[in-house]
Amino acid sequence: MKAMILAAGIGKRLQPFTDKHPKALASVNGKSLLQRNILYLQRFGIKDVIINVHHFADQIIEAINQNHGWGSNIHISDESVALLETGGGLKKAAWYFADEENFVLINVDVLTDMPLNDMIAFHLRQKPLATLATTNREASRYFLFDLDNDLCGWKNVKTGELKIIKDSGAFYEKAFSGIHLISTEIFSLIRQDGKFSMVDVYLDLLKGHSIKSFDHSGSKFIDVGKPESIVIADELFA
Repeated sequence: MKAMILAAGIGKRLQPFTDKHPKALASVNGKSLLQRNILYLQRFGIKDVIINVHHFADQIIEAINQNHGWGSNIHISDESVALLETGGGLKKAAWYFADEENFVLINVDVLTDMPLNDMIAFHLRQKPLATLATTNREASRYFLFDLDNDLCGWKNVKTGELKIIKDSGAFYEKAFSGIHLISTEIFSLIRQDGKFSMVDVYLDLLKGHSIKSFDHSGSKFIDVGKPESIVIADELFA
């Protein structure tokens, strides 16, 4: 199985570090977020990885080359001309997964010890279009799942925005962990072009396809989005 690491974002929440560096190279106990996620994927046998780059792309490419991909086979998807967000970035890299049935998509700024092999096994058993790693933590935005663990909608707590695509009457709020298991079938179904979010893709497709939640609430997890979260990550991840 192959993977894509989303590392193109500007990382405004990590300023002032991201004024001069990409967030992918922010360090937790001496290892960059990028290195940690490459090594995380290796633990589950995934060594073929494509990484999208935009903000200080040259620094990411240099780090990869200097460290020989930390033992993985790394390809670059260059978004230097235009940042494409999560959905557009994935669509640009679709060629990389031509011979695959499923793949992993992960944000560079999340760290976890979630057993990815369990999530993969769940995805292969259930056979949804996509499986999203989630927890029960508090968040500003939630995916909404029904009693059958199928995605039904999305909610933004701060703005009050609510999108219910499948109304099943009862919903569970789940905070998304930035890790996806996706069937390559999705590339033939994505209607959006240019710059767009995977959230929009999922909401567009969930009426005709199953998108499941994989709850890993018992695992360590942190979104390393702010300077203060680096301190917490230092305590959680050696």
